[in-house]
Amino acid sequence: MWHIVRRVPPAGPIHLKPAAELAPRVLLPGDPHRALAVAQSLLDQPKMFNHHRGLWGYTGIAADGEPLTVQATGMGGPSAAIVIEELIGLGARTLVRIGTCGALDRSLAIGSLLAVERALAEDGASTALGADGAVEPDAALTAALRAACHGAAAVAVSSDLFYDQRQGIERRWLERGAAVVEMEAAALFQLGRLRGVSAGCVLGVTDVVGHARERIGQEELAELGVRLGEVAFDALGRAAAATAR
Repeated sequence: MWHIVRRVPPAGPIHLKPAAELAPRVLLPGDPHRALAVAQSLLDQPKMFNHHRGLWGYTGIAADGEPLTVQATGMGGPSAAIVIEELIGLGARTLVRIGTCGALDRSLAIGSLLAVERALAEDGASTALGADGAVEPDAALTAALRAACHGAAAVAVSSDLFYDQRQGIERRWLERGAAVVEMEAAALFQLGRLRGVSAGCVLGVTDVVGHARERIGQEELAELGVRLGEVAFDALGRAAAATAR
């Protein structure tokens, strides 16, 4: 199979194998287990949307009576870009990443929730898509995410490396204004800009980055994943209400 495809082919997506309807609104965790937990928390009788390649996704009716899809992206910008591109090709119009991050700013507590104001494009996927420097999310959706996070927001840097050994990289990112590091937001924002869809991101702090890295516990991580979904769903409602006014 030729691996460079300009857009999702007319025959349908290559990597996602939809087994249920896709909602126009999609929440995007990286972890498939988080996708299941969020779907069970937010959706009435969720149906599996996709399980191909271990990228679990679910669609159901949310508390507002409207359909919602929760679809895992896997780890990193390249995997996320494939999933997002195919979701957009299938009809997704609002996409919110519900992910985790490491705190570069040591004043951020583990478990904090943050709306992402912009993402520094330090990853290969977003730069291959044309990102240069920093990428902005959808403004209205981000305002709703910030409100749902009680005003907490930050600049994120998107990197290809989870275990980054480069000397001084944290300091350089801090100097550019980043407070947290993650792996997928820049690719999402850039695809949102290119494809004309609304894209936003809310992150939960799971690590404090440094020589003595602090890490969240497993039970707390599971609870944080569900909280991320709840906050993102709250923001979708706020954004819809603002549009209706």
